[in-house]
Amino acid sequence: MFKIEVIPRFGDIDGLRHVNNNTVALWFETGRNDIFRFFTPNLALDYEHWKLILVRTEHDYLGQIFYDGNVEIRTYILKIGNSSFTMGHEAWQNNELKAKGQAVLVNFDFINQKPEPIPEDIRVKLEEHLISEEDIGKL
Repeated sequence: MFKIEVIPRFGDIDGLRHVNNNTVALWFETGRNDIFRFFTPNLALDYEHWKLILVRTEHDYLGQIFYDGNVEIRTYILKIGNSSFTMGHEAWQNNELKAKGQAVLVNFDFINQKPEPIPEDIRVKLEEHLISEEDIGKL
């Protein structure tokens, strides 16, 4: 599992005085960067060699996130298929789960416009961060 700490910005707050739902989606995207590097290992994450395409996301908002505390974003792997994999995301503030979500990405050949099998060396790296559905929220 990967963890990053984000600091809510004043501009992330909406008219209801909590962090806007679009901000949480952006934080979850930032949480995917370490996994992106499995497929594009250079630090620049350059587009010339980009291999992933996002095909699905979902988010559940479980509680309000406020301006007055940092938020921990947790990212892990839930499922690995032949060419796709599912990531799980969680947003925690003050030791409370505030939002969770999933994203499905496909290892994709952009030149030929088709999915490709996940290479074995990358599959091994993904498996290191694989957790079961029962363990979600216990980490």
